Amino acid sequence: MTAEIQVTRALFDDVMVPNYAPAKLIPVKGQGARVWDQEGREYIDFAGGIAVSSLGHCHPALVNALKTQAEKLWHLSNVLTNEPALRLAKKLVDATFAEKVYFCNSGAEANEAAFKLVRRWALDNFDESKQEIISFGKSFHGRTFFTVTVGGQASYSDGFGPKPGAIVHAEFNNLDSVKALISDKTCAIVVEPIQGEGGIIPGDAAFLKGLRELCDQHNALLVFDEVQTGVGRTGQLYAYMNYGVTPDILTTAKSLGGGFPVGAMLTTTAIAQHLKVGTHGSTYGGNPLACAVAEAAIDTINTPEVLEGVLKNEAIFRECLATINAEHKVFAEVRGKGMLLGAVLNEQYKGRSREFFLAAAEHGLFALVAGTDVVRFAPSLVITEAEIREGMKRFASAVAQVVKG
Repeated sequence: MTAEIQVTRALFDDVMVPNYAPAKLIPVKGQGARVWDQEGREYIDFAGGIAVSSLGHCHPALVNALKTQAEKLWHLSNVLTNEPALRLAKKLVDATFAEKVYFCNSGAEANEAAFKLVRRWALDNFDESKQEIISFGKSFHGRTFFTVTVGGQASYSDGFGPKPGAIVHAEFNNLDSVKALISDKTCAIVVEPIQGEGGIIPGDAAFLKGLRELCDQHNALLVFDEVQTGVGRTGQLYAYMNYGVTPDILTTAKSLGGGFPVGAMLTTTAIAQHLKVGTHGSTYGGNPLACAVAEAAIDTINTPEVLEGVLKNEAIFRECLATINAEHKVFAEVRGKGMLLGAVLNEQYKGRSREFFLAAAEHGLFALVAGTDVVRFAPSLVITEAEIREGMKRFASAVAQVVKG
């Protein structure tokens, strides 16, 4: 008989590749916006698995969808299609600008597909010289070598050998910097409507509209990376709807599955035709389990009640953060929209976001960072007011601890 494995944080160091440095606690159970660790200690979750757990932990709609599908069909591969994938694709098409959907397993994979598609589209319609992708400093698009190179943080892409070429980076929210780079060799501009990992920096409406115009002028495609901003997080199903700017391609993941791994690339029929049979694929993409859960997530989130609730919750977060800041004077501003917010540390506390993150955990709160200067919050879209206020009490204690040293 196999001996029972004793699971401790030390086991991580024994058996896991050391590219992560997880906290000492090990969560074992979650319900709504609350999580419990091995010791039975309760935490309020303002992190949401980095903007993933869109309906909190163990939401009944997602649990029921998973259980029901688990007793029907798990996997087929894309030699065959399946009902949950087609239902989910239809709902995404009906709810957005898109006419066609490609399924995968993550945001990085969705972006990888998008970047390959823009290159193939340009090759088919123009020639090999039109292959340049314009991205932005501080952007983040995933951890595959292609996506991390398109991302605007060299620290993530350095040290792995020669990088994919024909990728340049402009300055976010600076349209002149894009104008200086764009040419007839440009096949696409790739942008996050709100930069996530870069510090929760919202795109200016005029800037995003200007990108749309530049793409039209230069026969280039506009790609919106909505991996972090999508599926209700900003109070609209997708953030592009806040700006009146329609992209040619949109990528989505994270909140789409509410915690179950799933990603998608959305585009038009005319552009989609350039990914002909055999040009791209994913073994697990469109998996019936993932698509059944994502369908339940979309059905639950894409309602006036939930989307309006996201903006009401934002107001409560901002009120609480303002109260904390009035006492401790640690934040320069609060950026973001909906349930994707960043409290930017002022000059006195610059570079110390991790201290606030660690102190929060000590006081029973899961938070995040977005770089060294921003404390990030990306909780469940349906978190209750009581949970927000309780979590903010804990965060206030954490802030007081850091301030007092």
